[in-house]
Amino acid sequence: MPAYAQRDKELLEALNRHPSLRQRIEQIVAVVEDAGGELSRADAAERRMIEELQRLGQESLQAWAQRQVEQTTRATLESGEARRAGKKNCAGTVRSG
Repeated sequence: MPAYAQRDKELLEALNRHPSLRQRIEQIVAVVEDAGGELSRADAAERRMIEELQRLGQESLQAWAQRQVEQTTRATLESGEARRAGKKNCAGTVRSG
């Protein structure tokens, strides 16, 4: 398989793991191709592209943050440094005297 075909496959798999990003990329391509036929002026196309890129940035950062939370949680639980919430086994300390 040629290198570019392998990269295409990997990119498609990554986009399939992140459906919101895939949808945003599809929207950007639609702007470039003027799929709706409503972007006859450069300023309208520019405005639309800026909006789509801002949304892509927001969604990308949200996906990144969610992944970081999941990885940190998994690493913390695996290391034994923390445990999930549960009932405490200790009733406290006994008073002396």
